[in-house]
Amino acid sequence: MNNTYQKLLEPYTFAEGFSVKNRIVMAPMTNFSSNPDGTVTDEEVNYYVRRSKGAGLVITACAYVTPSGKGFHGEFGSHSDDMIPSLRKLASSIKKQGAKAILQVFHGGRMCPPSLVPNGDVVSASAVPPEQKTPTGEQPVPRELTHSEIEEIIRDFGESARRAIEAGFDGIEIHGANGYLIQQFFSPHSNQRDDQWGGSLEKRMAFPLAVIDAVTAAVQTHAKEPFLVGYRLSPEEPETPGITMDETLGLMDELVKKKLDYLHVSLMDFWSVPRRGVDDNRSRMEIIQERVGDQVPVIGVGSIYTAEDALKALNTGVPFIALGRELIIDPDWVQKIEEGRASEIETKLRKDAQEELVVPEPLWQAIMNTPGWFPIEN
Repeated sequence: MNNTYQKLLEPYTFAEGFSVKNRIVMAPMTNFSSNPDGTVTDEEVNYYVRRSKGAGLVITACAYVTPSGKGFHGEFGSHSDDMIPSLRKLASSIKKQGAKAILQVFHGGRMCPPSLVPNGDVVSASAVPPEQKTPTGEQPVPRELTHSEIEEIIRDFGESARRAIEAGFDGIEIHGANGYLIQQFFSPHSNQRDDQWGGSLEKRMAFPLAVIDAVTAAVQTHAKEPFLVGYRLSPEEPETPGITMDETLGLMDELVKKKLDYLHVSLMDFWSVPRRGVDDNRSRMEIIQERVGDQVPVIGVGSIYTAEDALKALNTGVPFIALGRELIIDPDWVQKIEEGRASEIETKLRKDAQEELVVPEPLWQAIMNTPGWFPIEN
């Protein structure tokens, strides 16, 4: 192995004694390949198995915590105990390859296509349509959730944590990023409430923090051994009004108080800089890492392909680097570094490599039909 990259392969031990073998994380990526009833397919399991031999942590695609939160065709669920055998199959398959398995859970909120939720009843913090289109090309006007419905969804997140424990996962990641329901409550664009769940910055934090409390309570009650709880967030929104960097730093301060096991920052580019809210020309990741310090580990992500890319990002001080598209392009990324073959890492997707890379057909078609999503060999 080239000692230049040794830092990427160093083990890490979390506060409660939970250890992982290196600093590389497989980022959560929707693969559109589950069964219509929310169970995991064999093709999906094989896709994860192919990518779980190298990374220390594997974070799954998001699982919906309640039927009203299903955001994509071919998405698997954690919404009922009937899903536990399916989840157990996925967790055990990942862990057998040597990685720790983390279940990401979410509710799609106003980004749910009406055709995927019961009675087409799309819900959110407020009755404000998204500026972006759902995966099926719609921009539904959601129904504002009632107080009792909000409390029920909070409980649903806690129940999904219990199921993740029973299924044998090593942890759970709360998906508070990418414009889905948790972020919708934090955002001044989508949350225009004037009750305890919206209005001021502090009240817009109430739902995310309540979800964290429900999940950590479930872990304290049901986990018999260390079980990670992470939180993923998007630091800014393009909408006006929208989440700004200074608001996110305020949220970070509250997240740190929750004694989470990690924070995961969702970015398309690790080195992107703030739009507004702070007078700082450093990258968002550097600003966040400085704010958090060593209080909680941070996972950075975004357009990291080569070993050099990953090492440069790790040298900002973040303890972990997540690879998303790159682990689809080259599932042997970590092994090549371990074997001193970093120069052989592939950074462009070959159009004839679907079978070799074990990519399910729905995901492969999504990649091939979304220009600019992946670097593809000509």
